[in-house]
Amino acid sequence: MIELLEEIRKWSRFQSWKEVKEVLLDVLGDDASKLIYHYSDGRSSREVAQYVDRDYGVIVRLWKKWAEIGIVEPFAVQRGTRYKRLFSLEDFGIEIPQVSLKEAQVQAREEPTMEPSK
Repeated sequence: MIELLEEIRKWSRFQSWKEVKEVLLDVLGDDASKLIYHYSDGRSSREVAQYVDRDYGVIVRLWKKWAEIGIVEPFAVQRGTRYKRLFSLEDFGIEIPQVSLKEAQVQAREEPTMEPSK
């Protein structure tokens, strides 16, 4: 029941799919903004900053602006507030930009290395 109410609330903020897409395209005008929004899935601002060449403070300011607009939702965590995107860019046909070299380096560090058995 709670999930249903949350879904109704999310979509009631906008009148139609076209308007949502227009807002996303208008607000996320550059590749960095699109990537930040895409990775706004509950990660910390520092985690998102590892994927995009932006300072974590810039990310927090964007999240606050986007929360006022209604495209992300804040939620409390032990050390403050994080934000989660309300819409998937892919659902609206908005292409997610190629990841930067910075992200490729982060992903490489996160992948386990295969060590030969002794």
